Amino acid sequence: MVPLSRVLQAHGLGSIRAYAYATSAIAAFVSPLLFGATADRHVAPARVLRWLAGASACAMALASWSIGQRWPGALVLILIQVYSLCAAPATSLASTIVFSRLRNSQREFGPLRAAGTFGWMCGCWLVSALNADASTRAGYSGAAVWLALAMFTFLLPNAPPPPAAGRLSFRERMGWDALALMKHPGHRVVFITTALYSIPLAAFYPFTPPHLQELGFQRLSAWMSLGQVTEIIAMFALVTLFSQWRLKWIFSAGLAFGILRFVLCAVNGPVWLLAGVTLHGFSYTLFFITAQIYLNERVEVAWRARAQALMSLMSSGVGNLFGYLGAGVWFGVCSQPRGARWPLFWNGLAEVVACVTIYFLTSYHGQGGGLKRDKHFDSLPPAE
Repeated sequence: MVPLSRVLQAHGLGSIRAYAYATSAIAAFVSPLLFGATADRHVAPARVLRWLAGASACAMALASWSIGQRWPGALVLILIQVYSLCAAPATSLASTIVFSRLRNSQREFGPLRAAGTFGWMCGCWLVSALNADASTRAGYSGAAVWLALAMFTFLLPNAPPPPAAGRLSFRERMGWDALALMKHPGHRVVFITTALYSIPLAAFYPFTPPHLQELGFQRLSAWMSLGQVTEIIAMFALVTLFSQWRLKWIFSAGLAFGILRFVLCAVNGPVWLLAGVTLHGFSYTLFFITAQIYLNERVEVAWRARAQALMSLMSSGVGNLFGYLGAGVWFGVCSQPRGARWPLFWNGLAEVVACVTIYFLTSYHGQGGGLKRDKHFDSLPPAE
């Protein structure tokens, strides 16, 4: 997804860039909750992940082939949408599998999740090493990695899901009962803030690479991986932060880094833009990874796959849909015949994050030092 913008542009499909990224948001409205409910009630999560990884490999390879063949934009979008439907639940399912093997998620999840970030960095390096930043080879290499993941799931334990109590309704089979989590005031603020924060965040990957290119950078996917360096640092730091900071201030620090990141990008200089890219890791980890750990600590075991899926829906679905499409409109407003007005573009996004931060600070009322001491939250009872 990092080089997708340039790949489409290089093959005469730049006009569908915003819609191509929005496919992941549309998919997040459907597949994470559906497959999260499946993993909670019917099939072992590792097996569900295996099916999805195999399907994602096939769909990504076919979408890449269609781009290389210069198929009409509408057909390319359909294939990218199929890929997104297969790939959207993977992150939340992987998190559920990892959490199920941990004894202390506050201490153990951050360093383990850093392995996923390192994998992301390796993907960016691979794309640039293959000189595929604007080539369909990026998609084919991604498809190969999906196949490797599908094979790896055979090494994972197939822990059966908890037995379902009675006959399930259509709403429960679709995973829509996870929306009951929104009734809890603390959960609701975290979910809503996740959606709102994801709106400006969605502009980062489609629009940072062209800004870097305009400033003279090459091998853009590799440069974009600077954000993952600080992401890994932040994940290891979470162990200390959870023991010393209130949960509210960890969330708030992630939002504050989000503001600073966009402000630095708005300076419109090579060093400043790279500094903004680098801060992406702090802003992402301190909010979104903390939110995943929060859900694992606060939700009953029988609901955890759906809770992680609902988080994915709020970020990749609601947030990214409005973010990708809204950022495309905002970029059009900030563009002129001589080129994009990058300071206006990035400062506008910084102002949006500032508003989200104000909402969170005024709405979230957790008490205590860490997750275990935050008595404002109670676990949701099992589904009836």
